Amino acid sequence: MRLMIIGNLSGDLTTATKIAMDRGAKVTHAPTIDSGLRDLRAGNGADLLMVDVRIDIAGLIEQLEIEHIHIPIVACGIEHDADAAVAAIQAGAKEYIPFPPEPELIAAVLEAVAAESHELIHRDEKMTDVLKLAEQVARSDASILITGESGTGKEVMARHIHLKSTRSGDAFISVNCAAIPENLLESELFGHEKGAFTGAVARRIGKFEEANGGTLLLDEISEMDVRLQAKLLRAIQERVIDRVGGTKPVAVDIRIVATSNRDLALAVHEGSFREDLLYRLNVVNLKLPALRDRPLDILELADHFARKYATANGMPERQLTEDARRQLLANPWRGNVRELENTIHRAVLLASGNQIDAQAIRTPDGSVVEIGAARGGPAEMAALAAESISRNLVGSTVAEVERDLILETLGHCLGNRTRAATILGISIRTLRNKLKQYAQDGLDVPVPGNASAIAS
Repeated sequence: MRLMIIGNLSGDLTTATKIAMDRGAKVTHAPTIDSGLRDLRAGNGADLLMVDVRIDIAGLIEQLEIEHIHIPIVACGIEHDADAAVAAIQAGAKEYIPFPPEPELIAAVLEAVAAESHELIHRDEKMTDVLKLAEQVARSDASILITGESGTGKEVMARHIHLKSTRSGDAFISVNCAAIPENLLESELFGHEKGAFTGAVARRIGKFEEANGGTLLLDEISEMDVRLQAKLLRAIQERVIDRVGGTKPVAVDIRIVATSNRDLALAVHEGSFREDLLYRLNVVNLKLPALRDRPLDILELADHFARKYATANGMPERQLTEDARRQLLANPWRGNVRELENTIHRAVLLASGNQIDAQAIRTPDGSVVEIGAARGGPAEMAALAAESISRNLVGSTVAEVERDLILETLGHCLGNRTRAATILGISIRTLRNKLKQYAQDGLDVPVPGNASAIAS
């Protein structure tokens, strides 16, 4: 966590700095907005700005937006300065920390920002396989291309790779190539010299230099103009960049991770993406499965979001009912994890009683989502079975948990060995050997077409 504190460093602000450093944050200080902006332009990036409420926070946010610097802001000030606190929040500050500072509150803010940046929640075997490959290559310097539908968690995976890499102690910098206008993206990536173009009032260090020593994420790289792709290719190949308006190349040491929700091979065929750049980026391809194809993750993420938004809204944590879980599994989740998160956030707010029931699973306009037929049947039911079992893990051995999961999955597959083995991610031979052992131990083992018979 890189924290920049903007304001007069005395008294309570000094205490807040010490607390943040004790919590593991790397803290830099800027006495004024101008000095803070100079540091940010110079590549001294931050993951969070803690700003004295007496400073013009609205002006700071406006300037950050003009210069396309995207960093969350937390305002801080004396406890009774209520008007200034309200003004700061209205201007765009994410939170207000009253002084004198409390270690627990500052720690909570830092942890919330860190968790938002790289929390990776999963349980499904398909996602586990992708994660194993990611961690296997994370410690290398190879470029990685992460593909998948929008909302599947590509940026979260990229941050996870950075944390598992040898560069984890240095910066992780993300650039959304689709969100920055084409005429500004070159300056955003490579920086510019003062006077390079209208509005270039000072030298600005680009994301390549800011990420020096660390990882640079090029999010939605398929949206980059093909002419800029040529400069990007040179930067990746030669590890040097040219600032806009600059006269000499600048060496950089970074690891490149790129994401795309489009088929880049098709984009190459259409002429909108350079084939040589694709080869440079696609040393390792991590393809994230859609959420609808990993049902166990639907339930795991739903529970996580239910806890997250209960805490965020000061509400008690409540479990999802079985009907609500079936409803979630039956949804196609075209918006993937992002859509699920929004749905659970609404459900936390709309639910009544001590559980979140199916009536709370609603669309953005408040309509109740009808429970349709499950997409794959056995897979979704197996996911529910596995989730139900997991809530009673305490006191069980690994062998007992494995046995219960196998038998429950087989039951929901009506005894179909091949389908159960596919869902469980094991070979049919392994499954048969385990079922033979269970039958010898006197357990009920479903036979094909019958979910409760004892195998002969």
